Amino acid sequence: MVQLVGPLRKELADSLSTCKVLVVGAGGIGCELLKNLVLTGFKNIEVIDLDTIDVSNLNRQFLFQKKHVGKSKAQVAKESALQFCPTANIAAYHDSIMNPDYNVEFFRQFVLVMNALDNRAARNHVNRMCLAADIPLIESGTAGYLGQVTVIKKGMTECYECQPKPTQKTFPGCTIRNTPSEPIHCIVWAKYLFNQLFGEEDADQEVSPDTADPEAAWNPEDATARATASEKDGDVKRVSTKEWARSTGYDPVKLFNKLFKDDIMYLLTMDKLWKKRKAPTPLDWLQLENTACPQDEAPGSGLKDQQVLSVWGHCQMFQHSVETLRSQLQEKGEAAELVWDKDDPPAMDFVTSAANLRMHIFSMNMKSRFDVKSMAGNIIPAIATTNAVIAGLIVLEGLKILSGEIESCRTIFLNKCPNLRKKLLVPCVLDPPSANCYVCVSKPEVTVKLNVHKTIVLSLQDRILKERFGMVAPDVQIEDGKGTILISSEEGETEANNSKFLSDFGIRNGSRLQVDDFLQDYTLLVNVLHTEELERDVEFEVVGEAPDKAPPPQTNQEEVNSITNGNKDSAQPSTSSKAPANDDDDIMIVDSDNEEMAASSSAAPATSGTKRKHSDAETGETSTKRPRTDQSSAAAAPADNNDDDDDIIALD
Repeated sequence: MVQLVGPLRKELADSLSTCKVLVVGAGGIGCELLKNLVLTGFKNIEVIDLDTIDVSNLNRQFLFQKKHVGKSKAQVAKESALQFCPTANIAAYHDSIMNPDYNVEFFRQFVLVMNALDNRAARNHVNRMCLAADIPLIESGTAGYLGQVTVIKKGMTECYECQPKPTQKTFPGCTIRNTPSEPIHCIVWAKYLFNQLFGEEDADQEVSPDTADPEAAWNPEDATARATASEKDGDVKRVSTKEWARSTGYDPVKLFNKLFKDDIMYLLTMDKLWKKRKAPTPLDWLQLENTACPQDEAPGSGLKDQQVLSVWGHCQMFQHSVETLRSQLQEKGEAAELVWDKDDPPAMDFVTSAANLRMHIFSMNMKSRFDVKSMAGNIIPAIATTNAVIAGLIVLEGLKILSGEIESCRTIFLNKCPNLRKKLLVPCVLDPPSANCYVCVSKPEVTVKLNVHKTIVLSLQDRILKERFGMVAPDVQIEDGKGTILISSEEGETEANNSKFLSDFGIRNGSRLQVDDFLQDYTLLVNVLHTEELERDVEFEVVGEAPDKAPPPQTNQEEVNSITNGNKDSAQPSTSSKAPANDDDDIMIVDSDNEEMAASSSAAPATSGTKRKHSDAETGETSTKRPRTDQSSAAAAPADNNDDDDDIIALD
């Protein structure tokens, strides 16, 4: 007769009390997951999260309270979880999982790793570490009402990077507020600014410099001190951006100098942010006005919306839009609020000008009004219930693994609406590893197309190997018969090479580079394909499938949602024909209306591709996933009644 300990078999209950598991992330999913683990009977848990608690987390991350604002998420989550089960042994790390201290040997001490992360770089890294350590990984994500859980096991299932992923579409709050590196970061910031000045204020949409940015103050005590400097018992007292603007009479010049000069100068005092980044350059209204040229105001050729204005041109657009929006507020009366609409000219002008001025400050190429409008999108709220459901599913999959039944694990999708079989939760059989994956195959190899006469070594390291291929500390050796070391992860060894072109080292069409990341225990062979015909502003291209490419569009309606969770609860169904698209922290952006995230290129019609079939784990029926032909239908459309596969979502 089977012995039970509560609802579990005794053998399984004993296993839970002795095995050691790692939880990566202590945000929306992470809080729910940690609570579930201790209540299920897990006794040895380690949790890691770099983030600190913000007041905007409190509406959904229920292990935190007001008095915890500014403190380490991992540490407070541990303390709160121990109240559910004081006998549990929980270790908390206020740190980045990508820190070299957490190497393959660190991962090998765990029986199981569970991700509750907020960005693709960390997801890629944990995926590779678990593959290197041969430890099962449970990946998860949420986006509004949508969610997903899947299991990754070396040699048995697809890894996180087996399937191409669309470009990330949600970003950490500190990236938006402190360290934007892409135009979309500035566009999101500008839309938040509109709401802070003219619309409904939201704590999740703060635009001022984030003084509690853990990267700005690596020491957790410093981060806590900054975050609590103006608070009492966790009740943070902030000066309302709208109230300050009202006190100035919405003076465009004062607003300009505050946003683009004073705030930027304050960011420069957070010097740790700029050790490895180019520092921003503040703008001053009077100085720009005095140096403006007549041609800065002259209209360019071509359609007005497709022209990229000068800096002073955007200053004037900012001034005119603020004056118009101020008049609209006055007409509506006291305590009135405006709602941002991409089809409202002054609102669109405001976001275009503010975003472009910020792009210029952070050394990015400015965009036309047309491009900004096509990239601006909706923000999806984080749903606490979705996080709770997904966290429960993570534990259920974990119990299967610990029972020795990993073959019965499934990828499970949580949908907003029931499909034709009346199911909200849809399990699908796990796919085997992809033969084309450049991470989990036995000998990973890629071909990169670039101009060896224009690509410098630093770009190869940062843009290609780190950003594109997710490496942390790559070492590069040229296969030239001499074993020439091009890049070394040891500080100072090859820095003199950084500004040299690849051709200076004899790299040409057909050259091969062996790249090793010892932290990830990962080796990649890079074949160089020289070309002088890359499109404008394109530094390189990866030949064939690559993770930055959206999955090949197929035919008819598609239900492939790329989902990711952030520790401020962002995630993204990025290719769903039903779901909003996105990933990372508390900022959620929807592809649906081509507003905040859909790049202008996303409007291009999709080409046909191959079909993949997934069998439903309960019914055994086989369903064909068909990528949608219009990315913009992502969030708006409910499940298509003619498609049984409105439940298929691709993880991210």
